[in-house]
Amino acid sequence: MDRPITPLLDTIAAPSDLKVLSVAQLSQLADEVRAETISAVSVTGGHLGAGLGVVEMTVALHAVFDTPKDKIIWDVSHQCYPHKILTGRRDRIRTLRQKDGLSGFTKRSESEYDPFGAAHSSTSISAALGFSVARDLGGEGGDAIAVIGDGALSAGMAYEAMNNAGHLKKRLIVILNDNEMSIAPPVGAMSSYLSQLYAGEPFQELKAAAKGAVSLLPEPFREGAKRAKDMVKHMTVGGTLFEQLGFSYLGPIDGHDMDQLLAVLRTVKQRATGPILIHAITKKGKGYAPAEAARDRGHGVGKFDVVTGEQKKAPSNAPSYTSVFADTLVKMAAEDSKICAVTAAMPDGTGLNKFMERYASRCFDVGIAEQHAVTFAAALAAGGMKPFCALYSTFLQRGYDQVVHDVAIQRLPVRFAIDRAGLVGADGSTHAGAFDVCFMTNLPGMVMMAAADEAELVRMVATAAAYEDGPSAFRFPRGEGVGEDIPEDAEPLEIGRGRMIREGSGVAILSFGTRLQEVEAACESLAAKGVTPTVADARFAKPLDRDLILRLAADHEALITVEEGAVGGFGSHVAQLLSDEGVFDHGLKFRSMVLPDTFIDQASPRDMYAVAGLNAEDIEAKVLEVLGVDVLGKRA
Repeated sequence: MDRPITPLLDTIAAPSDLKVLSVAQLSQLADEVRAETISAVSVTGGHLGAGLGVVEMTVALHAVFDTPKDKIIWDVSHQCYPHKILTGRRDRIRTLRQKDGLSGFTKRSESEYDPFGAAHSSTSISAALGFSVARDLGGEGGDAIAVIGDGALSAGMAYEAMNNAGHLKKRLIVILNDNEMSIAPPVGAMSSYLSQLYAGEPFQELKAAAKGAVSLLPEPFREGAKRAKDMVKHMTVGGTLFEQLGFSYLGPIDGHDMDQLLAVLRTVKQRATGPILIHAITKKGKGYAPAEAARDRGHGVGKFDVVTGEQKKAPSNAPSYTSVFADTLVKMAAEDSKICAVTAAMPDGTGLNKFMERYASRCFDVGIAEQHAVTFAAALAAGGMKPFCALYSTFLQRGYDQVVHDVAIQRLPVRFAIDRAGLVGADGSTHAGAFDVCFMTNLPGMVMMAAADEAELVRMVATAAAYEDGPSAFRFPRGEGVGEDIPEDAEPLEIGRGRMIREGSGVAILSFGTRLQEVEAACESLAAKGVTPTVADARFAKPLDRDLILRLAADHEALITVEEGAVGGFGSHVAQLLSDEGVFDHGLKFRSMVLPDTFIDQASPRDMYAVAGLNAEDIEAKVLEVLGVDVLGKRA
């Protein structure tokens, strides 16, 4: 497609080039950056809406502050594409989220303009405070500016950081990017509080001027300062919460008005002494009608047509694993009024929006607050309900302390639906579900399952619903299933019991999760070489199917485990069992195929699994290697 015409942007090689531009030119530059962002994401897919909402803010920040000496820290950094365009990476912007291309998030190793890597929410204020303290202790100089969304303020970490910042009183700039929208609409008391703040927007701007905090606001506000003092004297809303935490509060201001942005930022740069919070109202998806009209404001999109906004998704007849989980839970909830669901700001991503539509009183979106989600679910279980806590694997990491102390130790039957297990593709290492098998199976009393296909996932949802002796978890990947018929009335599985897939000889392959499809493909190729492995699906990493594992070990020369997780997970537990039973004393060859001890950068899932060595050809090579057979099928 034709790229947008961007004469001013074409002259920008680095943020320093913005210093000589007029307000009008900076506004034009923002328009060109917005067009370039839309064009680039139409080619790569990615997080569109967040970046469009901060285009003017990004331009203004780089025009006023001296990056990279001054450090801009984008919370989550879904919104960092315009920042990347202005910081010397425009020539690679159409490689976003691609193999060997630009990360979809800020990344320290990618650019000196990315002082702190992100991808999870609500970390920016903590990071900015750390940079501020380091500066004052003789480290790298410059200001630290955290840009955090209103949705991210539902996470406790943001308040922990603000509380500490108010105590330390260091010069620190926080911009609250308030667009009433994260991935889903923000929930909770903070969202309501922020709505009150900008409901009286003109008064709040006058209040800031009346305090003398923003002397460079437009002339009408300066002239009305004295009158403003009287007008706001008896107001009950304002910056009080933030001020009580020790921050000076400015706003709300229009986050798309270049004049206001530049005036406020320049004043803050000149005069701020302690922590200050600038409340900017923005619109997610700003300037691109299809994004503005979308339910999620264009949060995450595939490749799309710029004119129509229509996304170019490959057709498929197989449902996604997420939808299979959600549909199964909805169906079971119709028959069991104790089933309820909890998610952390991801009702659409986890499929629970379907559950919420049918059973609103039993579905809880707690905001970006995984720790709270887990403990809340624990108490629901203690209160006699059957909670399903649906979180992405990468986000469950944030609630692990609660999994240990509030769920596992108390043996409460919380059911963890772990979405996005394994390697997820374009979001890269920060969103990979690499560690949940390890940290869940290490907990006494935990039941841990992994679905090999969508039919197995239905059975595991039923198993979790029926199991009430303690906590349970089942994991499943992002994306579409393999086309297995979904059982209408799935019976719960026997806890700790796997299944045989095919009988063979010589070597046994014990698969845990959806790598089973790759195992089967490897076996088809091996058959042409005269090698016929036995294949089994473990289903459970805890408790292990002891009888199945020991039989495979006794009847075969070699045993290979395959999983979509890091070392320390399923294969490690199998090895421990075999060691405890003395099996290795009798010469069994054992190999465990796991994710490598490294973080794998973004690419397609297949390319990422190729790096991990977990595709069919890698499994075939491992079988031949352990048997000592060459590629022609002869013993080496």
